[in-house]
Amino acid sequence: MSRRRKGRDVNGILVIDKPQGVTSNGILQQVKRLFGAAKAGHTGALDPLATGVLPLCFGEATKFSQMMLDSDKAYIATAKLGVRTETGDSEGAVVAEKPVPADLTAETLEPVLDRFRGDIQQVPSMYSALKYQGRPLYEYAREGIEVERPARPVTIYELTLLDVRENELDIAVSCTKGTYIRSLVEDIGEALGCGAHVTALRRTMASGFTLANAHPVEQLEAIRERGESLDGLLVAPDAALSMFPEHALAGPALVSILNGQPVRIPGQAYDGFVRLYAQESANGSFVGLAEAFPDGEQTKLVPRRLVKSSGRR
Repeated sequence: MSRRRKGRDVNGILVIDKPQGVTSNGILQQVKRLFGAAKAGHTGALDPLATGVLPLCFGEATKFSQMMLDSDKAYIATAKLGVRTETGDSEGAVVAEKPVPADLTAETLEPVLDRFRGDIQQVPSMYSALKYQGRPLYEYAREGIEVERPARPVTIYELTLLDVRENELDIAVSCTKGTYIRSLVEDIGEALGCGAHVTALRRTMASGFTLANAHPVEQLEAIRERGESLDGLLVAPDAALSMFPEHALAGPALVSILNGQPVRIPGQAYDGFVRLYAQESANGSFVGLAEAFPDGEQTKLVPRRLVKSSGRR
């Protein structure tokens, strides 16, 4: 006898403005309960210290959560100079203190920040969720075990100094997936010769969503208290996939894709993932993602992630 799923079918993406002091999973479970949803997941955790853009996927949208996880991100961070902590942020114990350079100005900081722009190598924090032998690094760190971590390539598209005070910096960062802002701030502090740690971190963009798209949890609770539905806050799964080209299918080609079979289309030069839509549908329904392979004068579309049904919004 199969187990009955708890909750209702909810499909789409909701962007939350995560508050400080709670885990991403804690917010996910809270919002999932508010929706009464059967299936939900987030697209990359924020530390409890961090706030800001946290996209949550429901139902069919969870099929695209890995691609959202792999997307670029943007942050605003405050760094306290002269103090290093064991975690790289203000939640960790202080491990070293040094004087802050007396001549710290925007002009003297620019050459230092410039070292971290573009393609760089970054060593992940021991307090990250990266796994070593099946366990997250932070578990080893809490046991006092140091694990060797190879440097990983990341790209810092933009690193902008927003403000500089006596012993603090505010920076805006736009970067690729897998960039640790705590590690970036620690490395900047090391380059300045005084050390640094993060005291505030706000994610301003993820998966193409910004703070303008984000909803505070309190807003959701107020809507539910009024007895109203939250479903109108959801956006369709393809809202997070705009980085991929789109193609409309009809007739036998659409039927084949819906049956999980590859199709060949003429006159298109796609390579990589493509968003597929049903051309015959009145609202251009989103069908899912296919992977495109050039094949002579044609392109082969291989279905990878198909949705049961979703309107284009």
